[in-house]
Amino acid sequence: MEITKSAAGTLNQQDVSKYVLTNQQGTQVAVLTWGATLQEFSVVEDGKRHSLIVNKPDLAGYDHNPYYLCQALGRVAGRIAGAQFELDGQTVHLEANEEPNASHGGPHGFTFVNWDATTNQTADTASVVLTHTSTPADDRYPGNLETTITYTLTEENRLDITFDAQSDAATLFNPTIHTYFNVTDDQHDLDQQWVKLSGDKRLVLDQAKIPTGEMVPTAGTGYDFSQPRTVKDGLDQLHQTGQVEYDDAFVVEPSKDTPIATIGDTTGHREVAIYSDRNGLVVFTANPTDDARADARDYNALAMEAQTLPDAIHHADFGDVVLPANQPVEHTISYQYTRK
Repeated sequence: MEITKSAAGTLNQQDVSKYVLTNQQGTQVAVLTWGATLQEFSVVEDGKRHSLIVNKPDLAGYDHNPYYLCQALGRVAGRIAGAQFELDGQTVHLEANEEPNASHGGPHGFTFVNWDATTNQTADTASVVLTHTSTPADDRYPGNLETTITYTLTEENRLDITFDAQSDAATLFNPTIHTYFNVTDDQHDLDQQWVKLSGDKRLVLDQAKIPTGEMVPTAGTGYDFSQPRTVKDGLDQLHQTGQVEYDDAFVVEPSKDTPIATIGDTTGHREVAIYSDRNGLVVFTANPTDDARADARDYNALAMEAQTLPDAIHHADFGDVVLPANQPVEHTISYQYTRK
């Protein structure tokens, strides 16, 4: 295993570092301290490097990137209805950065932080460990929250991401990495990328993408990924109902042993299995690298955001995102690459 550190550049008068983890197969993970960003997850196949995620080549592309491209989201991923919630008998008012709602931790959330970083290495793993303390003055959430995000690459081509946190007051915690995948040969589009999900329900969302509270079966619809299905095939069925994209929350079965989702290419070259200890997966189609194609809804990237179901603080059956005072919590997401 090998770990290298280099200067990535400067953002907002802060020096940003880049860490690259490499295993003996040549698999590489690059992490930027800005936004705890996963800039690279690539593998070597027949002597040629192949990227599994969609990225930007330079640091400037990650400065207030509107897609939150492969960046950390927190304290709370997704939208919070009305930019407010009740906690311990008090109403907490957040900044409505997506009027009238709060989104992805707010304008001073994890994405907009230059994280401190250290590294760890064992015989068969390499890790970059990112730390940051969020204050109520930063993001309006209660409590001073100490968060550690650890990216660990193994010799088995598995990328484990852990989120450890503790707060001195009760608060909310539901982070993720907004990872955009494209595992096809040329990454031009999603026509040859298939998806399989472990669940059979999705959340009903209103026009502002806020959950209504209803869960509906996906069977027989454009949201049905109970068996491997290309994104294009799903979109074609959605188009028949007037929908133009995926920006949806799926109910999945949390597991460290069974994937909540698997992505592959129809040529059969490679797969990535996604594991999570939480019950939600937000799936979003986008084209973060070409504005003209994005406007035409010609997608080349599929965001897979593993988390507790969004807006859970307002829905008792969505999962618990309350972090009690002085109680540590850990969440995990893993990506397992397999050469087929």
